[in-house]
Amino acid sequence: MSGYREILFDVADGIATITLNRPDKMNAYTVSMGEELQDALDRTDADDTVRAVIFAGAGDRAFCAGTDLSPEGKDVPFASDDEIANLSDPRARDYGGLLTLRLFRSKKPLIAACNGAAVGVGATIQLAMDIRLASVKARYGFVFTRRGISPDAAASWFLPRVVGRPQALEWAMTGRVFGAEEALRGGLVRSLHEPDELLPAARALAREIADNTAPVSVALTRAMLWRDAELDHPMLAHRIDSRVIYRRSRSGDAAEGVASFFEKRAPSFPDKVSTDMPDVWPWWQEPDWQ
Repeated sequence: MSGYREILFDVADGIATITLNRPDKMNAYTVSMGEELQDALDRTDADDTVRAVIFAGAGDRAFCAGTDLSPEGKDVPFASDDEIANLSDPRARDYGGLLTLRLFRSKKPLIAACNGAAVGVGATIQLAMDIRLASVKARYGFVFTRRGISPDAAASWFLPRVVGRPQALEWAMTGRVFGAEEALRGGLVRSLHEPDELLPAARALAREIADNTAPVSVALTRAMLWRDAELDHPMLAHRIDSRVIYRRSRSGDAAEGVASFFEKRAPSFPDKVSTDMPDVWPWWQEPDWQ
């Protein structure tokens, strides 16, 4: 997919910026947008020059105002005209969940810069990103109960892990829209910024990762923190930690990390995500759709 209709894609100085680009529709989510976002993530994972990915919304009103429910288009993630008898049919899959599963598999750190309204899938897709920043004008809403449906995008898995179960239950059951200050207090976002300072703050955070860390180490760390907290015993995490750090301690990155520390200079890590992931990766088995 070389060109995009519903997102913008830009890479500069090691940072990719992916912008949901339907400002006249408050960047409402469609099947096409989800497919384009997944394709863009394939590109960032394959590009060793990309060290971090920022997600933003076009315009000054919304990050994403949820699923496009406008009557003029049929390109929406649910309410298919076709009745599906077998719920194992891939056509029954939630399109928001397809995106969050792809976000979850990313090898690059993901930063959300929420500039305005983030409602429904516009809120839930951010849960699979690693760090969330928000404008002081941002508003969030897990509004599914107020639409007669239920949470999408695997939010039942992500939201309690991001903010804790009591807060997740309140926001998801009431379905109310809340402001940026409440999102900060509830642990949904890391920090609040004036609108014109939001993207610069996201870029500064991405820059800190790009300039100071080893890309393979970041990919491994991201997977370990997302996945290993769900293991049944710390011994299981210890097994993974031991194997990963054993391999990494003998890597060119580790030698450069130590040398740059003693020589008091910025590191230049040689290993690449595309070619130098250790042989213990992946240490998990990806479940299939059933």
